[in-house]
Amino acid sequence: MPPVNIKKLRHKVAEHLPNPMASRFRGYLPVVVDVETAGFNPKTDALLEVAMVIMDMDEKGMMTPGPSMSANIQPFEGANLEQSALDFTGIDPFDPNREAEDEATALNAMFKTVRKAMKIKGCKRAILVGHNAHFDLGFINAAIERHDLKRSPFHPFSGFDTATLAGLALGHTVLARSCKLAGIDFDNKAAHSALYDTEKTAELFALIVNQWNHMGGWEWAQRKHQKEIPDLDDED
Repeated sequence: MPPVNIKKLRHKVAEHLPNPMASRFRGYLPVVVDVETAGFNPKTDALLEVAMVIMDMDEKGMMTPGPSMSANIQPFEGANLEQSALDFTGIDPFDPNREAEDEATALNAMFKTVRKAMKIKGCKRAILVGHNAHFDLGFINAAIERHDLKRSPFHPFSGFDTATLAGLALGHTVLARSCKLAGIDFDNKAAHSALYDTEKTAELFALIVNQWNHMGGWEWAQRKHQKEIPDLDDED
């Protein structure tokens, strides 16, 4: 995958008009994230790929995947590379054709674009959406800490987990199987690319949210919001 074309992406984000997103998820902008790594430990194992899809919403509250961005990442100095993980993903971290970027450069560019989208949509913060979201958020947070990155748009510990949502909505938690049950095309040969998995996760997330809307779930929730309840906006 080529490095993220941040100028092109900002143009796409700028085309998106303000919409109901700000009032849908407590002022949070859902951004789907997937990472490919050289192991399971975010503190010690290399981050190799990052992809993000900024979610969009029409005037009727229906979600669609918005612009995407991705980058290949250079292993940080001293990073552990588990051979079993590399065999699983098929990634050669030192392949010059990857055109890999350092973590800080790639993430700062992505964060800036997410913040721009937040401003356009009137959202106060981004929230990570991922399939087993704690894994992706763990690696993002470890990179933020490693490079002392400032102004991350993401909530530091909350996220929307599509494995959980798919288990509730479809009775399955594996991404490939959940997509197929939902009628979303899924190519197993293309899986374990951060960009491909992110795009499919974004489609799945949008489908579940929209199905909830179609079933009247959000109208039911809005009626609950209209009742007099304590203001919880200051809580995490």
